Amino acid sequence: MESVELVQAMKAIVFDSDNGPHLQGDYPQPSPASGEVLVAVETIGICRTDLEILKGYMGFTGVIGHEFVGTVIGGPDEWMSRRVVAEINCNCGVCEFCTTGLGNHCPSRSVTGIAGRDGVMAQQAVVPLVNLHKLPDSLTNDRGVFAEPLAAVLRIGQQVDLDGANVVVLGDGRLGQLAARAIKGPAAALLMVGKHAGKLQLASAVGIDTRGLKEFTPDRSADVVVDATGSPEGFELALRTVRPLGTVVLKSTFAVGGGMNLAGVVIDEITVVGSRCGPFAPAIEALDTGKIEVTDLISCRFDLDHGIEALHAASDGRNIKVLIDVEQ
Repeated sequence: MESVELVQAMKAIVFDSDNGPHLQGDYPQPSPASGEVLVAVETIGICRTDLEILKGYMGFTGVIGHEFVGTVIGGPDEWMSRRVVAEINCNCGVCEFCTTGLGNHCPSRSVTGIAGRDGVMAQQAVVPLVNLHKLPDSLTNDRGVFAEPLAAVLRIGQQVDLDGANVVVLGDGRLGQLAARAIKGPAAALLMVGKHAGKLQLASAVGIDTRGLKEFTPDRSADVVVDATGSPEGFELALRTVRPLGTVVLKSTFAVGGGMNLAGVVIDEITVVGSRCGPFAPAIEALDTGKIEVTDLISCRFDLDHGIEALHAASDGRNIKVLIDVEQ
């Protein structure tokens, strides 16, 4: 590994239950172990999971954040000075799940900025070498930072047959917008349902049919319903929207679950699919070619010194994607 000069006092956005989210100016330097690289973080995206962690999701403590673009500053020569993104599941590589291609479900995995491993909302971060993906020079940071969430919605197409399907996406936020844009190609019919006129207008501008939640009447006719609402109520609405023998895809995570009546799942023989992380290569290609537009979803941006303000902005329902530029 080529030696690198570490920053003297690393800044990081850290969460713990006593202090909440806070900017720490002297966070301990990340030190890559064997099989890991050191990355200088450049651009960070804030997602719903980050906000749920601040409410206690996963009981996480440490540096938050998992969506990023950065440059390798410590690692094998072939990776040095390359701009990269990275998958978030850090698995053992030797268990039955890992050796059969199911490393995202490794029982001993850590997850960047979510479970057992510091995240990327900092000046530098440590990432497993096997998790890295190089970005083409033609792909800007503003587009590349969407690689992880776009991969997550492309996962839906790996799990569910969308070709010719009548699909309803519930939720007009970060994940709902990306899900609808990814599904628009294969689906025969697509409707996005949301609460915010401005967000629905963004979807309409790229050719997606939209409906306000108050104007939406579920009629149990959709083949596939994607719940990207981030709330327990979204699943209940999904069950009133999907047809018998249809499929509900759950993309929402939230800190506190609520009780719900699952009788309809049994009576109507609904298939419920949990959907989490997905393939990076096609996501990067779609971003690089412009097949899926994302930059119109960027609502505002901050530098790392104002990372707490960025988190507040991301929790404002009027915003969609909030970015942090580590150095402005």
